[in-house]
Amino acid sequence: MEKKNIDWENLGFSYMETEKRYVSHFKDGAWDEGALTGDATVALNECAGVLQYAQTIFEGLKAYTTEDGRTVTFRPDLNAARMADSAVRLEMPVFPEKRFVEAVVQTVAANRAYVPPFGSGATLYIRPYMFGTNPVIGVKPADEFQFRVFTTPVGPYFKGGVKPLTICVSDFDRAAPHGTGHIKAGLNYAMSLYAIQTAHRNGFDENMYLDAATRTKVEETGGANFLFVTKDGKVVTPKSDSILPSITRRSLVYVAKECLGMEVEEREVLFEEVKDFAECGLCGTAAVISPVGKVVDHGKEICFPSGMSDMGPVTKRLYETLTGIQMGKLEAPEGWIVEI
Repeated sequence: MEKKNIDWENLGFSYMETEKRYVSHFKDGAWDEGALTGDATVALNECAGVLQYAQTIFEGLKAYTTEDGRTVTFRPDLNAARMADSAVRLEMPVFPEKRFVEAVVQTVAANRAYVPPFGSGATLYIRPYMFGTNPVIGVKPADEFQFRVFTTPVGPYFKGGVKPLTICVSDFDRAAPHGTGHIKAGLNYAMSLYAIQTAHRNGFDENMYLDAATRTKVEETGGANFLFVTKDGKVVTPKSDSILPSITRRSLVYVAKECLGMEVEEREVLFEEVKDFAECGLCGTAAVISPVGKVVDHGKEICFPSGMSDMGPVTKRLYETLTGIQMGKLEAPEGWIVEI
């Protein structure tokens, strides 16, 4: 299929409507067959559950053009499983995991002309999501839902090369113990908006959230997991029941252990340890790893030896290995790549 005439190399990370999206409705206790549609609009009653009580969940993944010209997506089965966990926590019907993957494949296939070419630095972002649609005025779950998938071509997260971030220790809490921090619910991101805008107004790129109970342990940022590297090259990632289980972070942990032979620890990370790490990165779908150069704790600076000019050597090796797998340059572990 011929690609659209788009300036791929100058795309921003923003929404561009594509031709088709997938829609399925849940009513009377069952999901319908679902179908692709060209209509990008959503019509809702003014009292829809999603509008009144924020009953909505979502996922995010990407499709790529590989070096040999194939169109692929990366580990959609894990997105399907995570969305199922999110649905259970918010009293929403689970969209069957096999159908989730099929819906992603159908939607990408229908928008193949929008999958950026290899080497452009751009990708096709895929957004599956679900929300309550019927009128709900009492505080209770909705009875009817929509599951949808849309796609949009996006540019690289880093414009003009990788630049390490400066982040601040937030005065806000991202998630309460036994709350919803471990699922991908819209409500988690709504409450983070004020905190991230406050950080931006104060000159920082992101927040470092500490645990709400003791404020002594590192959790995550508003949209990414942390990854640290010790001075002797060990990879360390924070472990907590209120951290979203990032698919990128889990993939990097596997790559570090199984592909690169590194030692990895997934454990609680005390904030007082941060000053002793050699490298720090934020793991997420958008950029794979965003390097952190500096953490500021109410005026006190923690500067990582990796510096403010580039990724640290271990972080860069992890980044290049995982993106090599995603783009078809390196052999992928079994089941990681789904070809469209």
